Amino acid sequence: MRNDQNMAAAALLHDMAALQPNERSQFGYKRAAKAIIGLPVSVADLVAAGTLREIEFVGPASARIVTEVVQQGRSPTVEAAIAGSGTPSLVLSRRQYRHAYLSHFALQQALNARARKSVVSRADYRGDFQMHSTWSDGGETIERMAEACLELGHTCLGITDHSYGLPIARGISMTDAARQHQEIDRLNAALAGRFRVFKGIEANILLDGSLDLKPSERSRFEFVVASPHSQLRRTEDQTSRMLGAVMSAGVAILGHPRGRVFNTRPGVNADWRRVFDAAAGRRVAIELDGNWHRQDIDFELARVALDAGCVFALDSDAHSIGELRFSEYAIAHARPAGSPKARVINCWSNEALGEWMAERR
Repeated sequence: MRNDQNMAAAALLHDMAALQPNERSQFGYKRAAKAIIGLPVSVADLVAAGTLREIEFVGPASARIVTEVVQQGRSPTVEAAIAGSGTPSLVLSRRQYRHAYLSHFALQQALNARARKSVVSRADYRGDFQMHSTWSDGGETIERMAEACLELGHTCLGITDHSYGLPIARGISMTDAARQHQEIDRLNAALAGRFRVFKGIEANILLDGSLDLKPSERSRFEFVVASPHSQLRRTEDQTSRMLGAVMSAGVAILGHPRGRVFNTRPGVNADWRRVFDAAAGRRVAIELDGNWHRQDIDFELARVALDAGCVFALDSDAHSIGELRFSEYAIAHARPAGSPKARVINCWSNEALGEWMAERR
């Protein structure tokens, strides 16, 4: 997305935060950046109307930087602060941690922009295939998540609690997974004709490309999401790691492939075209994880995956009901990438999903 002035301004506020001598002043700039990122309107309109200072947490210093970005396309204030810091590289290096993220205003633009009829839209979206419940580190039961998805107009979901190899996320044991599946069967019986819950799991990709679930354990689920959760700050190439995951038996979705986090880490370094080529050959879906801090993969990399022939999973990675809305960020990245709805699993019928999942197993 071009000309996302809200995100450009927020990024420079993060630069200023990194230059501050104490946590309190750092927090002030970070809080202002968060407010700008979450705005439903353009900062350009607020500057033009003279109402920027009315935004909560945007003080005079932050407002000056935002105004400079709108009026000049840059901020002399930030540039001078970086030049005088003595360690400009430490600040500038963090900019790669904010590349190709969408602000809330840009999200709305992407969702509402005119596009080819074949391009995925919110109206095409049937269900979310990465979310977590109280069976691992989620905050709600599967039933409550299903009810919330129904309220959003969805007709299915895939529950993907963390596997036992990730204890920090209270990964689910195979014994508990069997109990969870019984709960899902009861829920599907009660919701028959209105909603369908698919039985998934999020497995952890180890450094050598293997997973923390044995092939026999993966076969107990209707689909497996394989995601990297460790070694995400390493600079060396990890193409073999990601290829190993894509080629693993039972894997249906490559989840948040880079493992990046806004303003914190750029994530896995890999030859993504090779990874996407392998995924396309096996019909493993590439995830666009809509969690705001992840937005992984983004619209730029999604174009590469689209060109490679991949199918996509547009998911929220929700750990609570409020986070289900993150699926809109995934859709918003898919639209400028030009992803057809026919290549988005979230738009497929239950029958088509069932066939595709069975093929992956």
